[in-house]
Amino acid sequence: MKILVTGAAGYIGSVLVPLLLSKGHEVTALDSFMYQQTSLLDCCHNPKLKIVNGDVRNRDLLAGLVKSVDAIIPLACLTGAPLCAKDPLAARSTNFDGVQNILDLRSGSQPVIFPTTNSGYGVGEKGKFCTEETPLRPISLYGKYKVEIENILLSSQNTMTFRFATVFGTSPRMRLDLLVNDFTYRAVNDRFLVLFEAHFKRNYLHVRDAANAFVHGLENFDKMKGQPYNVGLSEANISKWELCEEIKKHLPDFYFTEAEIGEDVDKRDYVVSNEKIEATGFKPQNTLSSGIAELIKGYQIVKRNQYANI
Repeated sequence: MKILVTGAAGYIGSVLVPLLLSKGHEVTALDSFMYQQTSLLDCCHNPKLKIVNGDVRNRDLLAGLVKSVDAIIPLACLTGAPLCAKDPLAARSTNFDGVQNILDLRSGSQPVIFPTTNSGYGVGEKGKFCTEETPLRPISLYGKYKVEIENILLSSQNTMTFRFATVFGTSPRMRLDLLVNDFTYRAVNDRFLVLFEAHFKRNYLHVRDAANAFVHGLENFDKMKGQPYNVGLSEANISKWELCEEIKKHLPDFYFTEAEIGEDVDKRDYVVSNEKIEATGFKPQNTLSSGIAELIKGYQIVKRNQYANI
């Protein structure tokens, strides 16, 4: 299969592209390389990879690429609430308009698998798991654009969306601003952490399982299409305090405490059900504990907080 991956050199894309190549697919990797990342260099030997240094907002460029492939995975995105708040016009043109362009330019038969976010649930109801039927109440511009474009996607033919949990783990295009990655980095380097609203909960997913989900979606597209799916570790619906306890199992001298005053600017607080995608046969392969161990090793290499979407 010929697959177009936009944002292919990003945190998820740089894990997904080599996985798709290993499955025998031909991949066109579109990325603007805005972070000067070199994350696809180890794939350049593969004759089935085509790299295009360009912007998903370039409609003429996109038109030629879309017409030449069988399926599309649009990852290009200004990812995260802080980055979108910093440049709302770019957030709109990339996260919404860029995906709308793909829908406008593709033929109706081309499958599109789009990653949205379960942060769209915003603040959940205590004791209730968010399912795909739960009303979406995003609290950031990033979440709002993801929800808006998901609605349009799901009203189109041959589409599917994945509402990813907060992703973690090492990647050739590393990010330290994701919660598990950030907390583990601080535990390794600072040995302490002060938490705000430590009881806030969310769900987590390893970056390699995010990539695996796309492969699962491609291989089961006909029976899964037209639907949104929560994708996360069902055993990892945990609070920030509980996350720190997991990290402490690996780093016993890690000290953490909760501030008596102050609040977290990120108000997300929810637990998520992943039963719908699990019923299709998908099961994450990487645990939170193994991901933390992996990050601790990675942070022997990464010594500066230079890997963030800010």
